[in-house]
Amino acid sequence: MKKTIHVVGAIIENEQKEIFCALRSSQMSLPNLWEFPGGKIENNETPEVALYREILEEFNCEIMIKEKVEDTTYDYGAFIVRLETYMAQIVKGDPQVTEHADAKWVKREDLYSLEFAPADIPAVEKLITQNNY
Repeated sequence: MKKTIHVVGAIIENEQKEIFCALRSSQMSLPNLWEFPGGKIENNETPEVALYREILEEFNCEIMIKEKVEDTTYDYGAFIVRLETYMAQIVKGDPQVTEHADAKWVKREDLYSLEFAPADIPAVEKLITQNNY
């Protein structure tokens, strides 16, 4: 039976309506693909607690987590990922890239210009086609 990894991702939007996107490094699984930053949910963590912790650890900033956008399960072959994405905004600090290869702010309509990890694509599509987030 394949291992299922439960992860969370933050769709961080700034006041200019740009979304913070992170490029996975060549040392990570799914290298050189873009994603909404986040990470694995540890034992006894809620998705929201895990997301807050991951953004603080990986980007040295604090976020306020808002509504859930998408809950996607994707089979990558060797493993399965369940990704829950949430809208968020930075409440303290500026994101500093510590583990990823790169990160940038992207307008919603330009999200398709990035090559996202497959599990992130349903959230990308929802962000572009729906304006209720």
